[in-house]
Amino acid sequence: MTSQLEQMKKYTILVSDTGDVNEVKRLKPQDATTNPSLIFKAAKIPAYSGLIDDAVKYGKGDLGLVMDKLAVNFGTEITKIVPGYVSTEVDARLSFDTEATIAKARKLIELYKEVGVDKSRILIKIAATWEGIKAAEVLEKEGITCNLTLIFSLAQAIACGDAGCTLISPFVGRIMDYYKKAKGVDGFKAEEDPGVMSVTQVYNYYKRYGYQTIVMGASFRNKEEITELCGCDRLTISPGLLDQLAASEEPVEKKLDASKAATMTDLTKIDMDEKTFRWMMNEDPMATEKLAEGIRNFAKDIVSLENIIKEKM
Repeated sequence: MTSQLEQMKKYTILVSDTGDVNEVKRLKPQDATTNPSLIFKAAKIPAYSGLIDDAVKYGKGDLGLVMDKLAVNFGTEITKIVPGYVSTEVDARLSFDTEATIAKARKLIELYKEVGVDKSRILIKIAATWEGIKAAEVLEKEGITCNLTLIFSLAQAIACGDAGCTLISPFVGRIMDYYKKAKGVDGFKAEEDPGVMSVTQVYNYYKRYGYQTIVMGASFRNKEEITELCGCDRLTISPGLLDQLAASEEPVEKKLDASKAATMTDLTKIDMDEKTFRWMMNEDPMATEKLAEGIRNFAKDIVSLENIIKEKM
């Protein structure tokens, strides 16, 4: 029998969600994603102290520059292993500042260029606030490809598609977390999982209306959420869950189908502007809460990482 991992690969590009370079080497995925929380975890591993020391030396006392260089150092190591995209995240504290996000993205791309990594290999990862989406719209026109993250609603997805974003990361597990707590249940069947249903809705909407933006489901709590999204453009998965898929030989069926979605008649086209975006988010307490919480948590881990760096400066 074939493992679930190999079965999934027939229909979906699988991406490794980790900052641990050795795990990327072991798993050999097509693409890799990082975020401040994953870099913070990896920075505590002694094997990567050289990447930190190099960033500190490069920054010459400028903490912001050291942080940017560190993210690029981890990303550069990963580009040596994966053939496709590596996602590098903009400081989450800039999530409501369009101009500062644009400037930070340009700086990251400049740092990659210095070490010989072409911008075509990098996805700049930005939180999908209205301000972040508008920043991505500018960057995409400059040829800087973007991954809009912390997507919890169709409103965010539509705005990203309209902005011409290369890729979006709609979250699965964090949506399930919210509804588990709200409904007082232990979990959901995979086909009834609110996070799975959210990503399915986004995928079908994109394929129905011809959006070119890649849908990459993210934030999984169990392998059943992953197999239920078989057929999605991409899925970014933690090493532990990739190992679970590799160890299982249960059959996997394609669940998402672009050709079927293209003919769906029950998906109403939504004309997105800032007022519509903010109203739809206002009407969705889960998306509003989870977006804010995600930004707060990434910001917290950036501060924790800065504290590690300060000790070495």
